[in-house]
Amino acid sequence: MEYKERIIELLQSKMTERGFKLWKGIDSMLPDTWSKPTSSTGKYHKKMNGEVPNQDEHVYQLLYCTSKIMRLFGIENKTTDADKLLMAIALHDTMKYGQFGTRKHSDKMHDKLGADMVSANRSTFLELLTEEQFQTMEEAMRFHSGRWSTDIPNGKPFSFKDYNPETLFVHILDMMSTADLIQTDMRE
Repeated sequence: MEYKERIIELLQSKMTERGFKLWKGIDSMLPDTWSKPTSSTGKYHKKMNGEVPNQDEHVYQLLYCTSKIMRLFGIENKTTDADKLLMAIALHDTMKYGQFGTRKHSDKMHDKLGADMVSANRSTFLELLTEEQFQTMEEAMRFHSGRWSTDIPNGKPFSFKDYNPETLFVHILDMMSTADLIQTDMRE
C-alpha cells in the first residue's frame, strides 16, 4: 500500500466523518505534490540509507505518530479536537512547492502560505471547528518550522512559550521526521 493510501486510511479512521470529508475536499483542490521530495535539493530530510522521502511518506510519519500519542493532549479519535490536530499535520506542507505546486525548489515561505490558505477559508473550517480549535490548527501550520518560521513578527525572538502546545508538538514531529527518527508500520 502506498503512503497516500495509508494517509487516507488513517485520517478516515481517526477523524470525524465531517472532518475527513473536509480534508478530502481540500486535498482534491490542492496541487498534487505528494510524490515530490521533502527536500528539493536532496540536502535535507535524508533517511539513513541516503534517500530523501517524498511528501506523502513524511506526512504519513507525522500522522502515524500523532495517532499513537495524541492522547497526551487528552484527544480522542473521531472528535473535532482530533480533526484539528490531524488536519494541521496533513496540511502543514501543502504549499511546500508553492501555491500551484509548480516550483522547482521548495518554497521557504510554505509555512506562511499554507496557514494563509487555511486562514482565507476560515468560515469553512468554522463549520466544523470552534474558533479556538481553528486558531490552534492555523497556528500549528504557520509556525511548524519553529524558529525558522517565516511569519515570526519582525524583531521578536521566537519562543514556544508564546504558542499553543500543539504548535511545538507539530514542530517536534516535523524535526524528528527530518532527522529520520520516526518509525511507522511501513518498515523497509
